[in-house]
Amino acid sequence: MLQVSIWTRLITLFIVACGILFALPNALSPAMRAKIPGFLPSSAVNLGLDLQGGSYLLLGVDFDQVTRDRVETLVGDIRATLRKARIPLTDLNARGDTVSVRVTDASRLDEARTLIQSVNPAMTGSVLSVGGKEYDLTEPGAGVFNLHMSDAFKTLTRQQVMDQSIEVVRRRIDELGTREPSIERSGDDRILVQVPGLQDPTQLKNILGKTAKMSFQLVDEQANPMAQVPPIGDEILPVMNDANKNAPPRKVVVQRRIMVSGDRLTDASQGFDPQTGQPVVNFRLDSVGARQFGDVTKEHVGHRFAIVLDKQVITDPVINSVILGGSGFITGQFTAAGANDMAILLRAGALPAPLKPLEERSVGAELGADSITAGRYSALAGLVMVALFMILRYGLFGVFADIALTLNVVLLLATLTAFGATLTLPGIAGIVLTMGMAVDANVLIYERIREEQRNGRTMLAAIDTGFRRAMATIVDANMTHLIASLILFQLGTGMIKGFAVALGVGIITSFFTSVMVTRLIVITWLNTARPRTLTI
Repeated sequence: MLQVSIWTRLITLFIVACGILFALPNALSPAMRAKIPGFLPSSAVNLGLDLQGGSYLLLGVDFDQVTRDRVETLVGDIRATLRKARIPLTDLNARGDTVSVRVTDASRLDEARTLIQSVNPAMTGSVLSVGGKEYDLTEPGAGVFNLHMSDAFKTLTRQQVMDQSIEVVRRRIDELGTREPSIERSGDDRILVQVPGLQDPTQLKNILGKTAKMSFQLVDEQANPMAQVPPIGDEILPVMNDANKNAPPRKVVVQRRIMVSGDRLTDASQGFDPQTGQPVVNFRLDSVGARQFGDVTKEHVGHRFAIVLDKQVITDPVINSVILGGSGFITGQFTAAGANDMAILLRAGALPAPLKPLEERSVGAELGADSITAGRYSALAGLVMVALFMILRYGLFGVFADIALTLNVVLLLATLTAFGATLTLPGIAGIVLTMGMAVDANVLIYERIREEQRNGRTMLAAIDTGFRRAMATIVDANMTHLIASLILFQLGTGMIKGFAVALGVGIITSFFTSVMVTRLIVITWLNTARPRTLTI
């Protein structure tokens, strides 16, 4: 154990040097970090919401709206399919998660059943859903068919909607340019969003509160927008007034048929109209969307074409000529900020379900500064107290352990910085706990050396045996601690994960410093000082 190869020494020194380089920017001011050459690490550890301040938002997912949308789609599919087959029907309606239809021709019930089942697709995306239908078909009699959304499909839908919602929320927040947001599932139907550095939650709420389902639909210019009931196949939608909130509402009758879906959008950005200088939203469609857009504009020159977002008409310009290439811009009553927010929404994609803000709050930077100060003092106090204990207990070898402990904190901070982890107040608690646990290995080694000395071994033999025989116990203790931190990270949320990350990384770095660094220091001392006796 006392014979360490040159490669082991070089690797240990290299790791320590890299740790110091990565951790050093955390001790410098932002102005000083900006002066660091580009080939050297200059990033500091990311601070969480409780340290840096920012916005906290708890969102509820409206699964009822998803159910209504799915059921309405099924109603439209059944109507179109039976009418195409010229099967007479009546009482086609949706109540909750059930669709009901009555076929009036008793001789065609078998054919109707087959057609209805053809628009009732099998579930996909889950092992448990193989072979199952999305809706359970029942026939109470008198030509009535009921399709009730199955429990398995509900469960699968909730899982898919939650996963997709979290991903869309993440993309939208990334478009804001914020750093290290925390987006995680909270319960069965909630999403917790924490964005450090964003002091105003209003913009965040506006960005996340819109579903952003965009579509291009033709305007029914023959219909009266002031009518109470729209013609069959049409819908009456309000026109968005983004710049002038006090303007009287205007309504437009559009065809329900979607000519080009917003899913075909590949890019959107805020820009300005070259003729008027007004803010606009530039957009670009994929190849299929470009072809659809070109066909629509070719066939309907001179007609109005509405751009609809979340059941509101952004603009309904007249098609003056064929638009090819799949790119253009959306005009409207935009402010520059409004056009930028809309571009963010369109780039990130549509939410599969509306999100309702349930709780929001803003954490001030002053609170974060107080937390940082308190955390710094607690970490320093913990380091000093542990260092004093080790010196009083083990003398010079206590100093060796304190050097390793200091390097452990440096390596821990460097690892968090290098991997872009976010440091929270519980994370600071994890660092303080790590400092208390970091000297455990040294205590085991030193006590083993003492025991070997009492058994009559020589100085070198006692040190060698102490390091070698304590290794198994050190590995076991660190493995149990590491397993506990992994369980906390896997099962915990939010702050618990921050604590688990700091604790887990600290366990790994403390094992390295307590064994490798301490052993290298002791060997260097033995070769340099050449002591005749050993006092621990």
